[in-house]
Amino acid sequence: MLGKKRPLGKELNEIQVGDTYSKTKKMDDRDLLLYLGLTGDANPLYLQHDYASLTAYEKPIVPSVMLFGMVSSLVSMSLPGPGSHITQHEMTFPAPVYHSTTVAFTLEVIAIDYQNKQVAMSVTGTNHENEIVVRGKLYVSPACKPNSLTAKSLENFF
Repeated sequence: MLGKKRPLGKELNEIQVGDTYSKTKKMDDRDLLLYLGLTGDANPLYLQHDYASLTAYEKPIVPSVMLFGMVSSLVSMSLPGPGSHITQHEMTFPAPVYHSTTVAFTLEVIAIDYQNKQVAMSVTGTNHENEIVVRGKLYVSPACKPNSLTAKSLENFF
């Protein structure tokens, strides 16, 4: 990625209430192990079948913060896209997500605050049984195109 130019995401004036983005993601064991290894999280509920079988979940689940990470990636890479930043979030995880489950995530712009230069977005995630597993609201600062260095340096000449 270094040295490779990527277009920035949508700026505030390019976003409209009702804009949506959807993507599915399978919760692969490989991704789960990478996440757990990176964070050092060794919660037996996420890894150990024997422990999880004794809980209300009955089998290992995907950490909720990993699900939020996937939502964050959708914001950063798709809507509004590169250059955007989540400034606040309210998330609930009403049902567990089990290993190898495919989750369908949907983001929708529900309000635009021009004064504070941010958008409010709803997020939902559903499993293969159409059960909601992620629900929330995000506040996002969209990308803003920076002035070029040369344009700034030439301001004094015009």
